[in-house]
Amino acid sequence: MFVARDARGELVNVLEDKLEKEEYTCPACGGQLRLRQGPSVRTHFAHKSLKDCDYSFENESPEHLANKESLYHWLKKEAEVQLEYPLPELKQIADVFVNGNLALEVQCSLLPQKILKERSEGYRSQGYQVLWLLGEKLWLKERLTRLQQGFLYFSQNMGFYVWELDSEKQVLRLKYLIHQDLRGKLHYQICEVSPSTWHFKNQGHYRAQIPQTTAFSISESVNSPHAILKLHTQLAVKKDRKIISSYYNFGNMYMDSSFKEDGKDFKNTH
Repeated sequence: MFVARDARGELVNVLEDKLEKEEYTCPACGGQLRLRQGPSVRTHFAHKSLKDCDYSFENESPEHLANKESLYHWLKKEAEVQLEYPLPELKQIADVFVNGNLALEVQCSLLPQKILKERSEGYRSQGYQVLWLLGEKLWLKERLTRLQQGFLYFSQNMGFYVWELDSEKQVLRLKYLIHQDLRGKLHYQICEVSPSTWHFKNQGHYRAQIPQTTAFSISESVNSPHAILKLHTQLAVKKDRKIISSYYNFGNMYMDSSFKEDGKDFKNTH
């Protein structure tokens, strides 16, 4: 983690502040933290013990820290960004919280499907949007795992899709139109988004221009407390119930027998 309270009770951020060795505590649980730094270590805080922390159940990997740092630096130029924002009502910490309503969650390690579902539903129950961004261990390959199914989002324009973070290439990777063939092999389209193309406007509206491929935006309805992200693309994708029905075989992102797209409920039409 990058944010802590110092001995005076003030919030400090290792990405912004030059810190010395002293007593630091977790802003969420109040537990004691260690400041870790050195020539071969990315400067960060770590809990001395996680057994009494209701907000965390594992220390962060170097990849997680690197991805979270990249997101923070990319987004703070365009939006109101809060790093490691605690949500006491959910006992969760959003990795990066954007414009007071969008939680970006970096996930680099395996986690129980139950916890993934609880975290996602927790955000939505409070009217927050949540976007899961996957580290290398969870990137889609030739087969879709049960856990990866839980990270799928749906758009009528793009079918099922997922976001991946590539810290080495410094891009967000969108994999969309995800489907399986009769042998169970996974197929999808790929589009890589450079952070330099991101633009946040007001109240959670996000737009990215992808050179020579497609333009899309992610926006939300501020009038609906449980609005989900809307994706609008210029992709020429046929919009009909057959496509929705065939894509349904993948998803368990929102509910058992229907899923949400553009704020509407679509029932399984098999």
